[in-house]
Amino acid sequence: MRTLLTLIFGLLVFSGTAQNSIIDGLVTDFERGKTLSLAYIDAMPDDKFDFSPDDEAQTFAVQMLHMAQGTVGLSANGTGAASPFGQVNLAEDKANHTKARIAEITTEAFDFVISSVKEMDASTFDEIVERGPFKVSRLGWVQKAKEHLNHHRGQTAVYLRLNGVKPPQYNLF
Repeated sequence: MRTLLTLIFGLLVFSGTAQNSIIDGLVTDFERGKTLSLAYIDAMPDDKFDFSPDDEAQTFAVQMLHMAQGTVGLSANGTGAASPFGQVNLAEDKANHTKARIAEITTEAFDFVISSVKEMDASTFDEIVERGPFKVSRLGWVQKAKEHLNHHRGQTAVYLRLNGVKPPQYNLF
């Protein structure tokens, strides 16, 4: 009986440690994403934030604002935390299209995501959260937030190059 209780206790400790390592990994990834996103914003010349490679593509400013707002929205679906941006579309306000304002919004977005992920209860990772036609686990929503930000920041690498700027170095770790 004592061996069984020791085994059960050990599995519970291991399970909690594994779940905490998932949260720790997500936080590390979002912290690295914040650093790289701010480096991209810093690299783009101030007068090129309304640059778009063609008539159908979003401007650099809109890409970055969409990246920040989408990352917050998707992660909030998973963490359950309320978005600091509410229901306002940040890209619609031209006052948000400056380098300084985009850096502020990006910082606020990543700080929100990082703090709300840190506060997640790992035992809720598998809970399904329904938004529109999508039924995704809490952990899945947070992972989608990472995917979304990488997609949009990756697109802006081309914007930088088209303006003669070498994109900041990506650091995998």
